[in-house]
Amino acid sequence: MRLTTTAPRLHVGVGRSINRRGLTAGFLSLFKRDVIVKQGLVLLALGIVLGICPQISQAGFVTFVATLTGVETPGGGNSNVILVGSGTGFAQVDFDIVARQMRVQAIFAGLSGNTTVAHIHGPTAAPGVGTAGVMTTTPSFPGFPTGVTFGTYDQLFDTSLASTYRAAFVTASGGVAGAEATLYASLLAGTAYLNVHSTTFPSGEISGFLNAVPEPASLTSLAIGAVGLLLARRRFVKRK
Repeated sequence: MRLTTTAPRLHVGVGRSINRRGLTAGFLSLFKRDVIVKQGLVLLALGIVLGICPQISQAGFVTFVATLTGVETPGGGNSNVILVGSGTGFAQVDFDIVARQMRVQAIFAGLSGNTTVAHIHGPTAAPGVGTAGVMTTTPSFPGFPTGVTFGTYDQLFDTSLASTYRAAFVTASGGVAGAEATLYASLLAGTAYLNVHSTTFPSGEISGFLNAVPEPASLTSLAIGAVGLLLARRRFVKRK
């Protein structure tokens, strides 16, 4: 979507544009006074304009990310001992409900044991906490690296296929369409987590709840606006 005007445009990303007229002559009179204030106000104004412009995104496409950290596990027969996985990692899940595709990417390192399996679990009773059963295919993501303490993973799934999900999850969801809808809803609600299991921690060594990422333009507008505000404020403080 583009604004209907013949004025020059400043393009920000794919499919996004703003009108240069958004920076009005009122600002220009202030810009002449001080270069730093000028820079700060330009960035602040640009951030505001980006923030209020209609956001254009691919319909139905949402990105979810998670930081993978050590899972706490009771230590054997001693209930007072809590073991924590030493590994770390990062995961990204791109879900397109219209195209019915899901891309899972992960990177991990420093595991105390060798990898065995990996899945997406959910939905938990509350966002960001708790545990739940496996939603995605078992015994593991196809092609997920096993027998290693570090690695990467990148796989595209067809969410219209039963093979993308755990069989028991499909049954409990009333079919493939129900499984797809439940998985997507769980991701949106923050009740789905990616779990990497290892020989040292069979129930999972590192995991992280997946959360939706704001639109790129929303993040950009916030960052630009914040930088502009800081620059203008810094100059204002110096003048006191």
